[in-house]
Amino acid sequence: MPGSAADKPNVYEFGTLYDVMYKDLAAKDHNLYTQNGILHMLDRNRRIKPCPERFQLCKDKFDIIFTCEERVYDQVVEELANRNSLDNEPGHVINMDIQDNHEEATVGAFKLRELAQRLSACEDLDNEIDEILTEFEAEHNKRLLHSICFQ
Repeated sequence: MPGSAADKPNVYEFGTLYDVMYKDLAAKDHNLYTQNGILHMLDRNRRIKPCPERFQLCKDKFDIIFTCEERVYDQVVEELANRNSLDNEPGHVINMDIQDNHEEATVGAFKLRELAQRLSACEDLDNEIDEILTEFEAEHNKRLLHSICFQ
């Protein structure tokens, strides 16, 4: 998480409760972390689930996985490629880079929601996805990355 300076991030292990992070940052500098939106984000997150989760530990199968940073996209694609798949069911990994700040995250969330709705509404995802992604990129002037991974 961003800290008081670029070279002073706040680092928490996976499994650290959002509530613990919230209280820690509020105690460090309530004003700073309120202004930059981090406390708001953590408050929202702690109402959704207790803590961040590691994708590598999740063995569920997904039709679509969205990532918001190319580095994370690469890691997800690599993780799925390295898993032993018994069913070979296709899953789509889609990346839309979103700048890591409160305003861009909010705008990006609405765009990802719109894209998810379009994909959900199609009758044949595997055959329609390329056209939907191309149209979305043109409408929003956003470059998307897309890979099909077998799970």
